[in-house]
Order: sequence, then C-alpha cells, then structure tokens
Amino acid sequence: MGHRGRRARKKKKKTKRLTLCHEPRFVELRRWLKERGFRSKLLIPAHFGDTGRGLMVTSPIKANGMLISLPEQCLLTTSTVLGSYLGEYIKRWKPPVSPLLALCAFLIAERHAGSLSKWKPYIDVLPQTYTCPAYFSDDIINLLPPGLRVKARDQRERVWELHSSSAAFFASLQPLLREPAVTLFSHDALCWAWCSVNTRTVYMRHPQSPHLSTEPDVYALAPYLDLLNHCPQVQVTAGFSQANRCYEIRSVQGCSKFHQAFICYGPHDNQRLLLDYGFVAPGNPHAVVYVDLDILKLCLNDRDKQLPQKLLFLKEHDFLMNLTFGFDGPSWRLMTALRLLSLKPEQYACWKSVLLGAVVCKDREEWTVQTALMLCKILLEESSKALERLSHLKEGADTTLTEQLSMVEFLRREEQAILGQSQELLGLQRQPLPSQPGFA
Repeated sequence: MGHRGRRARKKKKKTKRLTLCHEPRFVELRRWLKERGFRSKLLIPAHFGDTGRGLMVTSPIKANGMLISLPEQCLLTTSTVLGSYLGEYIKRWKPPVSPLLALCAFLIAERHAGSLSKWKPYIDVLPQTYTCPAYFSDDIINLLPPGLRVKARDQRERVWELHSSSAAFFASLQPLLREPAVTLFSHDALCWAWCSVNTRTVYMRHPQSPHLSTEPDVYALAPYLDLLNHCPQVQVTAGFSQANRCYEIRSVQGCSKFHQAFICYGPHDNQRLLLDYGFVAPGNPHAVVYVDLDILKLCLNDRDKQLPQKLLFLKEHDFLMNLTFGFDGPSWRLMTALRLLSLKPEQYACWKSVLLGAVVCKDREEWTVQTALMLCKILLEESSKALERLSHLKEGADTTLTEQLSMVEFLRREEQAILGQSQELLGLQRQPLPSQPGFA
C-alpha cells in the first residue's frame, strides 16, 4: 500500500504540469523569436495546475542567475510602431497621440492583418480577453469592495473616453484597412489592446518622441517574457541592459529544474493585482482590507462637534488613506487614526503626539478597539451581502462571466478571512487593560 501510495503521489505531481512547447502557436513563437536573436532554451511554456500557463525551467538556475535575456529586436515599443506602416499616419496626426494609444492602435491593426502581420506569432499567444475591471459590467463592479469599486469604474471610464476621443484618429487610418475603421477599432478591440499593453508591458523608459504626446513613454511589450507568472514571495532584478541591448531578468533566489519560473510585479495586494493585471494571488502576504472614509464615518458619533476638525486634521496629515486590516490585525495607521478620533476636547493638545504613536488612556484605548471591532462587523456584513448577490449571478453564467465572478469571489472570501482574523486579535485586546501612563 505504501509503495502504491508513493507512485500515486509521483503520478499526481507529474500531472500538475504539462509542457506546451510542441503546440503550433508556441513552435511558431519560438521560431519567430529565434529569427530576432533569442535562442535560449532555459524556459519552456507549460500549463500548471495552480497558475495555468507559465514557463518551466529546464536547467537549475543559481542565485542571481539569468532567468531570461530578451533581445531588443523582440520588444514591441513605440519605436516599433513609428517605424511601421502606421508611423507616417501617427507623425501627421495633431495633436500627437499618446504612447499608449499608438501601441493599442498597432496591436489592433496587426491582429486585423492576420497572416500578413509580422507580429502574428506574438498576437496569436495573447489572451483573447482579460479579467480586468475594464471588461466588467455594472453588476460585477457593484460586487467589488467599495474602494476598488470606484477605481474599477474609473478604469472602465478611461477606456471609454480613450475610445471616443480617438475616433477621428482611427478614421484617419482607413486607407490602410480592408474594412471600415469604425468596425475594426471598436470599443471591444480597444479594450483588448488597452488591457494587453497595461497588463503585459515591462517598464522601459524611452526618449521622448516629437511625434507623440508628452505622456511618459515607458511601455515595452516583451514576447515570451510575458508568459512568466507573478509570485509575491519571489525576488528578481529586471531592466534593460544598455550594454547587451537586451531586457534582462535575474532570479535572486534561483530556481530548481522543472519548477515554474516566477517574477514579482511588486508588493501589491490582490485588489491592486486585479485592477492592474486582471488576476489575484492565493496566499498573498500583502493582502489587506481597506477602510474607506464612508465606512469609517458609520462608526463615528456625528454629534461630536469636533469630528469635522478631527477628520480635517487626519486628512492634512495623510491619515485618511490606506487604512487597512490584514491577517495580523488592524494596521498601525488605522489604529492611530481611531485613537485620534477617540480623543476628548481636553486631549486635543496631544493630537500630534498621538500621530507619533503616543499611548491613549485606558478608556480611549478601549473605545479604539471597540470601534475597530465595529468596523470589522460592518465590513463583514457588506461582504456577505455581496457574496449572496454573487451566488445568484453565477447561476447560468457563461465562461467569461464565471471567470470575472471567480475573481470577485476570491477577493470577498479573502476579505472575510482577514476580517475574521482581525476580530479574533482585537477580541484578545478587549481583555482588562492594566493601568498605564497616558493622556488624562
């Protein structure tokens, strides 16, 4: 039985990854990259049970070893666009288009070109759709946590605004097209291109072009490199090497043979990851629940005549933003803001001391903990209602809607876990406090 158990475990482990390097689209991509100078076989595309598509290491990588070095000729930048058939149209257009719009227009045009596109092998491996909020309907956005809800609407509105404000520019490209520009450069097409650039680009600062707007030109789409998945615990160094004329990524910890290679986009919580990249990371050590001002006010006494002054003081000292709960309980910023809001009129002279971490007297400390618990309760109730509405939307949902709902559900479940843990930790603090020096 033990022997069969080990074999079963080994078999199960093997099924967790499936190489994709023999799929025609990846064969074509590798051939295309080789023509442009990329010949490394250290990373191969594979499907992983936990993360989906990614890159697997074929040989051990030592600490600080090179993970990938992608030649400049493989990168898609605004220089690529300006040197293409779109270049003359962009250079003539006034006022100049933004670097982002130039890249979006190029992606849409190249997808339209099909087999005639020089970038077809890359276009073919790009996702057909994304789970960024730009794609979400009102029903989905309304299920997001309050702060993220506002940012999601803003993202969706930015894409709509970019599309409507670019209609005349898109129409100017008609001589290059085989179908009406208004059809080709639809909102859906721009949304796809916008998400492709914003979720898959690497940071690379370029010289300011006189043919583009003054917005920072920091985009570079990096074929193959963008197959690397994000892991919060991984450390890498990344940047464009002027000496080698390559975009290089080195692994700080190294990576074992046949394991998935990861990169890290930064210390982002899952709300930020969903907003900027369209995914969430299980086990994210940076996961938090945000406390917005509207939620905070629900716990405050509106009969407190000094409340407006307190809130103004917190705003002036940047203490009304990034108030959070984490798996280790309420953040220092949140508890500091609550301690200040708890102060009585005779304690106002100590406001600055409180912001520096001074201890509040026993009854004010108890009020602070009780208010934090009340915040947890309000946020948990709001989250439960969202999950209930979400369960109804899942009934009969298609694949696209199911993927979007899964992202929102993950956030809400994570939120409940964080708040539940915070409640337990705060409950321990409600035990009788010993007398301690503080403000009278």
